[in-house]
Order: sequence, then C-alpha cells, then structure tokens
Amino acid sequence: MGFVQDFKKFALKDNVVELAVAVVIGAAFGDIVSSLVEDVITPLILIPATEAAGVADIDQLSWKAVKYGKLVSAIIKFILIALSLFMVTRLIQKIDRSKESK
Repeated sequence: MGFVQDFKKFALKDNVVELAVAVVIGAAFGDIVSSLVEDVITPLILIPATEAAGVADIDQLSWKAVKYGKLVSAIIKFILIALSLFMVTRLIQKIDRSKESK
C-alpha cells in the first residue's frame, strides 16, 4: 500500500494539478497561435512572394532547392508565442507587485 499512497500523494499535490492544467491550456493556446500564423499572418506577409513565384501555397515557396515558406512560418510562430508568453509573464509580475505594495 505504500506505493499507491505515495503515488496518490504525489498526483494530488497542487503544483502537479496546476502543471497539468497549464499543459492543457498551453496546447490549446499553441493551436490558436499556429492557426493564426499559418492561416492568417504568414499568407498575408508572403502574398507578394507567392504571387511572384507563381505558387498557390506557402509550402511550395522555394529558392532553387531550398524551401523557405515553412521556415518563415515557424519563425513568425515562435516570435508570436514568445511575445505572448512575455506579455502574460509581465502581467503576472505586475499583479504580484501590486499585491505586495498593498
């Protein structure tokens, strides 16, 4: 019974549950950002490049054998996710500072 009790104690700790919630929310947020970048932002930015290259899809953008469409999309996605996380972190810090000052 020691193993089962130890596991139950571990699994029901607040920080484990909070971490699980954060992972689920993070995955959903990642899907939203991925769709925003891949379906809206990247096509808008790369419309001139796709038209000049005569391709219909960003994935087909290439320079000789180098396919760069997906790379540009991944870079934009990274920047947006990093910026979003930075803004959330700053907001949490600001809330914490205001609680401390009270």
